[in-house]
Amino acid sequence: MGAATVAVTDSTWEAEIENFQGYALADFWAEWCGPCKMIAPTLDELAGEYGAKLKIAKLDVDSNGEVAGKFGIRSIPCLILFKNGQEVDRLVGAHNKAALKQWIDQKTAG
Repeated sequence: MGAATVAVTDSTWEAEIENFQGYALADFWAEWCGPCKMIAPTLDELAGEYGAKLKIAKLDVDSNGEVAGKFGIRSIPCLILFKNGQEVDRLVGAHNKAALKQWIDQKTAG
């Protein structure tokens, strides 16, 4: 996990995501997931590029089943974009940096 991303857990989810004012992107992942590992460096880069405009958080679904269950996570990686604690959209699977930036920019415009 990069310096710009935040690790979240079942116990910190409410404070870090639900109560966060602004945009937050939650990456639901697992250590054994190859595609999750593939996009991790890209998410670290995006966290650095977006800075304060977008919080990027990572939740390990194996260690944090409560939140993963709450959001019905069936496939990983699953990226869920939140605004002021409310789900805006979700994206499943590994995507390249350009596709992720386009999705984020489209959903956070305005």
